[in-house]
Amino acid sequence: MTATDASATDASTTNASTTNASAVDAPAYSALTDYIAIPRLEGAALSPDGTRVVLTVASLSQDGTTYERSLWEVPATGEGVPVRLTRSAKGEGGAQFLSNGDLLFSSSRPGAGDDEKPQLWILPTAGGEARPVSALAGGAGGLSAVAADAPVALFSAGVMPAADTWENDAALRATRDKRSVAAILHDSYPIRHWDHDLGPDHTHICAIDLAGLAPEVPGHAKPAQASAPTEDAEPRPYPAHLPRPTDLTPAAMRWVTAPAAALTPDGTVAVVSYPVANGRSSYATLVTVEVATGELTVLRDEVAVDFEAPAVSPDASLIAYTRNVKATPDGPTHVEMWVSALDGSDARQVASAWDRWPSSLQFSADGASLIVTADDNGRAPIFRVDLADDSVTALTTDDYAYMAVQVDRHSGALVALRSNWLRPAHPVRIDVDSDGATVTELSTPAPAVAANVTMTDVECEAEDGTRVRGWLLTPPDASEASPAPLLLWIHGGPLGSWNAWSWRWSPALAVARGYAVLLPDPALSTGYGMEFIARGWNSWGHKPFTDLMTITDAVEARPEIDETRTAAMGGSFGGYMANWVAGHTDRFNAVVTHASLWALDQFGPTTDHADYWQSIFTPESMVEHSPHRAVADITSPMLVIHGDKDYRVPVGEGLRLWAELAEHFAAPDGSMPHRFLYFPNENHWILTPQHAVVWYEAVFHFLAQHVLGEVQEIPEALKISGAGR
Repeated sequence: MTATDASATDASTTNASTTNASAVDAPAYSALTDYIAIPRLEGAALSPDGTRVVLTVASLSQDGTTYERSLWEVPATGEGVPVRLTRSAKGEGGAQFLSNGDLLFSSSRPGAGDDEKPQLWILPTAGGEARPVSALAGGAGGLSAVAADAPVALFSAGVMPAADTWENDAALRATRDKRSVAAILHDSYPIRHWDHDLGPDHTHICAIDLAGLAPEVPGHAKPAQASAPTEDAEPRPYPAHLPRPTDLTPAAMRWVTAPAAALTPDGTVAVVSYPVANGRSSYATLVTVEVATGELTVLRDEVAVDFEAPAVSPDASLIAYTRNVKATPDGPTHVEMWVSALDGSDARQVASAWDRWPSSLQFSADGASLIVTADDNGRAPIFRVDLADDSVTALTTDDYAYMAVQVDRHSGALVALRSNWLRPAHPVRIDVDSDGATVTELSTPAPAVAANVTMTDVECEAEDGTRVRGWLLTPPDASEASPAPLLLWIHGGPLGSWNAWSWRWSPALAVARGYAVLLPDPALSTGYGMEFIARGWNSWGHKPFTDLMTITDAVEARPEIDETRTAAMGGSFGGYMANWVAGHTDRFNAVVTHASLWALDQFGPTTDHADYWQSIFTPESMVEHSPHRAVADITSPMLVIHGDKDYRVPVGEGLRLWAELAEHFAAPDGSMPHRFLYFPNENHWILTPQHAVVWYEAVFHFLAQHVLGEVQEIPEALKISGAGR
């Protein structure tokens, strides 16, 4: 088979680095039931004295239907053994240390209110049992920030628009529940986000001061919430023995998510990325809020510019933040780093010549530099940005992606989670000196099981001369004598990079079944500079597609790859590209498309944030680059997958794709080579463990039939899903 529109010339591959996992077999990736049972690290928090790290671990429940989260402590030195701190059926998450070493976290465990909404809990560093420190009728959301030198924390909470006290908020909720009202009256756009409806409450940023927290009062193990038992009853007062949270954003609009926020070390001032409405869209200003009084001061306010990711220096003299002008069809815009005084004066851009997008930023221990993570050449290193000369230095140079970076304010060392396509997330310590950085792995209650995979950095030259690269994952025994069938996996975003382990998209499972997996970064991918992103801007079907075909050509020329057995697959934007591939080349034996964009004229106004998606395309481009226009040209069997609770790419995209496949390809008896896997209660991704099993079984069964030419018995997971022929 040949690519009809690839325009691939002079393709080649380069083994920039080849890494083999341990020769020890990894059976966890051979059986899906073993795979979903692997514990997963989801977060890390460093203690104020830099000696302890608390890890959030997700483990499969006993009945195998969900994941339960617990907190574990490990030494920050790389020695010692993990110690479990929490144990509850509801689980915990979002842990952060207070300045005195106590651990603050969120949990829905019994004891925090009548209806077990998530609340804030504290685990004393001196020992003893965890106890709730909030009792909000709507529950407490995630922690946004904690102060370095004071027991003050910021967190998000839902507040009913008509409520002016926590008691009134509870009464309104009680009335709503009593009348079984689920309706939400909106007066602004949007009305939903990702996988959930917005409202009826608004998300606010709140502060809680835990100084002088009263000892636990007998009889208050399960404090009464500020809620009214009946419609007409007076709401019960907020528990007097608990610190009363302060709403710092009482006039906030209906935010889709809690905005980023930071605290000065003394806990007196919050720096908040504060969204404001702009027609059906919004933009984020930068404000400070006095925690004691709620006085708000606007530092930065530019229409159609987002100020985000605020951070405060250790001495509170500086704040850092990102500035991002909203994109238009003319091209992408750079994510700039800025610093200013706490009052907003003396603002200046930092490292303006650095052609990368920071994904997180914070101050170093001495305040002289910024510690930044960013996608870079298929990795995501930790960088140091010197505030004196704007120089940028990569502190890590390995083939890993780093996240959840924490700075030890005493030693300057860093603690983070890192992963790549061979190993899931695991905790590490990074000690930095004049000679570079030393990375030490920490002990963990969730050992990262290495996949038995050969990982090779591959690249080629596109038809316009641009370098295009990706990761190639192959079985260790793949060779010219025994070449592996190839799966082209296309990432979502589209602004992203295949550089970190994903539990949702796990190539290790495919490699364990004998496939080679190509994870390319085509035009629009991050980590290669603005020009690389701009190559595919407002023209998704052009350079991203030809880049994918070019690097596929190059990889298929390798001796360990069987170019006669191939498939293309992807989700979200990757699903869009899978649909585009299906209609523009016959080279693949099968196509798997998950949560995919099919008809851009339909997707644009029905997605959760139409203001963004319709602002980055011209009307002409939305027509030209819509995959549905090539439905009659599809020759590869397609597996269409969609969740009904997907608000980012509404299920109508999958339904229309399925209907139009049936229109063109259904036989007289209604049968088709195509399949539709539908999840009524999943969202953009398939998150529940047993549905993940169904997802992978369906994909591998479909690929076995059309790529390997095998007739396999229907797996049990598909039999109970309704498959029968």
